[in-house]
Amino acid sequence: MNARVLSLDAFRGFTIAAMLLVNNPGSWSHMYGPLAHAPWHGWTFTDWIFPFFVFISGMAMPISLGRRAAMGDDKLRLLAQTARRAATIIAIGLLLNWIPAFDLAELRIPGVLQRLGLCTLLAAPIVLWWGWRGQLVWALGLLAAYAAAMLLIPVPGADGIVRTGALLPGQDLGAFIDRALLGEAHLWKQAKTWDPEGLLSTVPAVATQLFGVLAGQWLLSRREPGEKAMWFMVSGLACLWIGQLLDAWLMPINKNLWTPSYVFAMAGWAQLVFACCYWLLDAMPLPLARARMAQLAKPLLVFGMNALFIFALSGLVAKLLGSVKPDGQHSLKALLYAPIQQLGLAPVNASLLYALGFLSAMYVVAWVMWKKQWFIKV
Repeated sequence: MNARVLSLDAFRGFTIAAMLLVNNPGSWSHMYGPLAHAPWHGWTFTDWIFPFFVFISGMAMPISLGRRAAMGDDKLRLLAQTARRAATIIAIGLLLNWIPAFDLAELRIPGVLQRLGLCTLLAAPIVLWWGWRGQLVWALGLLAAYAAAMLLIPVPGADGIVRTGALLPGQDLGAFIDRALLGEAHLWKQAKTWDPEGLLSTVPAVATQLFGVLAGQWLLSRREPGEKAMWFMVSGLACLWIGQLLDAWLMPINKNLWTPSYVFAMAGWAQLVFACCYWLLDAMPLPLARARMAQLAKPLLVFGMNALFIFALSGLVAKLLGSVKPDGQHSLKALLYAPIQQLGLAPVNASLLYALGFLSAMYVVAWVMWKKQWFIKV
């Protein structure tokens, strides 16, 4: 198999495009329901995006890290390289959080890139020193340990009342650990008492990465492409079923807490979406049809080739648009959004149009980089 898998790049591109769309509305007060996170329990389309990134990161590990280890590369050296890459990703996330206030006293320490870096760092030794059975045991063990801790350990909530198994904002074990270790000043500013990318909920996120690793190993197997696509579908449906059972019997599906039910449900959706990409771009037994699908999927492939760079750039641009005020009163975003609001559209459609414009601008950047063969890796 080639180092680059067309369907994996398309899947990555789909995820980054979805992230750009949902993260950059014209107004956070005017959004279609699927383009916003679930308020607490439950999920929406937007709640696909982060676990898809983690899952994709896991899928890439057997293609690069695992295969190099199998070829005889020194495992400790590979681990050190992975640690440097993870540290770089974490540093970029912290830098983005530091902008534009440049205030270390209130720097938010958790974040999306920070979690991605930690998941990669923690999953790497499991990928290097365990086979697929050990990786599965690790994933299930992490989920079981996390559920037991969350449900059985009593902790004081943000209001000072001690509770056991409370799965409410700021009242759970993870929120207690974040407040104790990081301090409220370094948590998500919209909450202060908890963080959606907190320390403890990174543990089940590692399980998401390991499920991605298992999917990547199946992708590398010598099975026929059609068989691979079929079993991605079967496994995805099985994970969705397990997620629904855990939602009913153990812990609700919850992105902020990254509950075991959320891990299985999102791993299920990730496999189903990837199975579609894989069948259309790599497994379909009609070369002309595959070539046509590759042409149609080209925007996703363009995004997928520089996904991490576009992710970081979009975050930086969004912060600058919201903080720079050319006239001293209105931000650049407000000045760009005002003409759209004057088009006579419904507020939700005006907000969506702005998001589509932001997505298009980022695509132009990604296309120029793709055209010039500029591929930035960490």
